[in-house]
Amino acid sequence: GAAVYFIQQATSFGTGVLGFLKALVWPAFLIYNLLEFS
Repeated sequence: GAAVYFIQQATSFGTGVLGFLKALVWPAFLIYNLLEFS
């Protein structure tokens, strides 16, 4: 879901790749932050 959203927002191939990486990485950061603060 997130990957599709980020790619749809992309205006070029470069931002598409960047958006795809963000979509993969942000849940890991979210989980890491939740574990760190708990």
